[in-house]
Amino acid sequence: MPETKKDTDLNADKEKADAQSMTTNQGVKINDDQNSLKAGDRGSTLMEDFIFREKMTHFDHERIPERVVHARGTGAHGYFKVYESQEALTKAKFLTDTSAETPVFIRFSTVAGSRGSTDLARDVRGFAVKFYTEEGNFDLVGNNMPVFFIQDAMKFPDLIHAVKPEPHHEMPQAASAHDTFWDFISLMPESTHMIMWLMSDRALPRSYRMMEGFGVHTFRLVNEAGVSHFVKFHWKPLLGVHSIAWDEAQKISGKDPDFHRRDLWEAIESGAYPEWELGIQVVPEEDEHKYEFDLLDPTKIIPEELVPVQRIGKLTLNRNPDNFFAETEQVAFHVGNVVPGIDFTNDPLMQGRLFSYTDTQLIRLGGPNFHEIPINRPVVPIHNNQRDGFMRQQINTNRTSYNPNSIGSGCPFQVGKMQGGFTSYAERIDAHKIRARSKSFFDHFSQATLFYNSQSEPEKEHMVNALSFELGKVEIKEIRERMLGILSLVDKGLAGQVARNLGLSVPEVEKPINKGVPADANGEYEPVLDVKSSVDKSVALSMAGTVKDSIKTRKIAFLVADGVNDDSVITMQDQLLDQGAVVEIISARLGTVSGENNTIIPVNKSLLTAASVFYDAVYIPGGSLSVGKLEKDPDAIHFLNEAYRHCKAIAADNDALPVLQATYFSKKLPKETSKGKASDEGIIVQTEIGMLVKEFTAAVAKHRFWEREEERKVPA
Repeated sequence: MPETKKDTDLNADKEKADAQSMTTNQGVKINDDQNSLKAGDRGSTLMEDFIFREKMTHFDHERIPERVVHARGTGAHGYFKVYESQEALTKAKFLTDTSAETPVFIRFSTVAGSRGSTDLARDVRGFAVKFYTEEGNFDLVGNNMPVFFIQDAMKFPDLIHAVKPEPHHEMPQAASAHDTFWDFISLMPESTHMIMWLMSDRALPRSYRMMEGFGVHTFRLVNEAGVSHFVKFHWKPLLGVHSIAWDEAQKISGKDPDFHRRDLWEAIESGAYPEWELGIQVVPEEDEHKYEFDLLDPTKIIPEELVPVQRIGKLTLNRNPDNFFAETEQVAFHVGNVVPGIDFTNDPLMQGRLFSYTDTQLIRLGGPNFHEIPINRPVVPIHNNQRDGFMRQQINTNRTSYNPNSIGSGCPFQVGKMQGGFTSYAERIDAHKIRARSKSFFDHFSQATLFYNSQSEPEKEHMVNALSFELGKVEIKEIRERMLGILSLVDKGLAGQVARNLGLSVPEVEKPINKGVPADANGEYEPVLDVKSSVDKSVALSMAGTVKDSIKTRKIAFLVADGVNDDSVITMQDQLLDQGAVVEIISARLGTVSGENNTIIPVNKSLLTAASVFYDAVYIPGGSLSVGKLEKDPDAIHFLNEAYRHCKAIAADNDALPVLQATYFSKKLPKETSKGKASDEGIIVQTEIGMLVKEFTAAVAKHRFWEREEERKVPA
């Protein structure tokens, strides 16, 4: 009998119901997930309740060990595309095929804190990218800083033990401002360059979308002819490199500790896809010893003035994970995941990571088959003789798990050098086994000085404040003094300013300086103090010269009340949205406000939950009734005082000037502001809305007005 439309509809409904029905892990449908099986409605729970046992057992075991470092993170999917073939440098297909869009998964993270810590800690940020290439997975596992604390992986456990919460009371969380960290750092001068980065604004990014990434190590690129070049990898954000203020970071940590992960999620969901360009610094093998620093030293950069960064491709993030645990938490990166055309160097930190990453994943993800978890699977088939183990997913049907074999026709077979398989670069090595460090690694201060000298004056002031805060938390005076001695080898003025804030004098440097490795009778392992960088200043090391030509994704707060000038709100909002900004209307309460022309304006956030620290700039439209209410609202005035304190752009219609005059910083405003002229410090008041839009947009693009740094310390 032919199927009727009614039968078709019934079948469709049944399929839909089946797809949405709750089941056990064995596929058995569950009709009651709210009550355990009992001996009577008031009786004891029965052991035969397999549904309860399965549910509770899974719950009891669903937590896995968090990462030892980089525990707190967030991730996203995207793709990478190379601009021009790099076949002259490498045979890696994802860097030579201009038609390929290579899928990627990227994970950003903090380093020191636990999974439950804040996004806004002063910390290094992890920047790990997994490329799912046609030749297997390549993981570029880096940070938002191009150097590291230590030169040899042997010291990594010591570094992490020192920076983690102190073991006697498990404090402080996600912070380096304590005795054990600075005790370690003050005894390890090789950390000095990294400390300059950590105490800079790079440790407080505005968002993951606005920070650089670096491969940290020097890698090799190898082409089809077997010719090798040294390479440093860079990620350059198209939105520029921007930071926030330390006071702002502390407040965000209290109001929204998920600030960075929320920012990334919302940007992708709204279609404002984050983008970075992949840059490379290439050094021919014959130039390995050309510079005053060692290319294999992970505490050194190659200044861009010596080797410019070539931008060779673009990374775009366009999809959020479907499940945080299954993807972001289970993704496993490894420095050793390379493809043909990319190889390692003898960087002693890199060599240690080649062991550590696999060892860590074995315990964290339950065994040797973590590569079979969907987020870690390559997009190409896997053929090898590895079998069994915990949580094996692949079902191998052939009899042979050894090589060579004849039963399985020799499969899987080795492809050989001529068929595209991975071939390690044939580097000649002629040396004795020795526990030692190359003398070319002994310069610990010249690039720390270069970094400090390259900063703008506001950035230098931030570093002084950061070091003063961190060392001010150190309880043992001898550690503070020893660290001041180290800082004096970077810049005596820097050391003097920090010492003054700590109520100390800069001491003579304690000898021996380097207590991290044993010295022989001649002090052979002591730092070399007379090395000077061949570059006095490097523009790339300061954020002052970063991209400032766009307001895309910048969040702008509009402070409004009933009676607001709705024409001003609509005109300013439309102009900002057209340029890619995000606008949120903020009022004393949620719901709506009524404009002067009876326009109903939806309110996005109330002053009870919104805070200026969540926004890049503030606008106050006119309207006498709205202005009258805002100037008497202490929360609105606090909002503005705080925005001023953090050096953000603030704009107001001319008739909204009374709101600005009610702030603490009104006495600090340039006189011309009150006459309706623009201020060059980011405070803009205009009568004509078109001019106001133009000047406000230009001010927001500048990100911050650090010129008012000293004056920003207002009650907020």
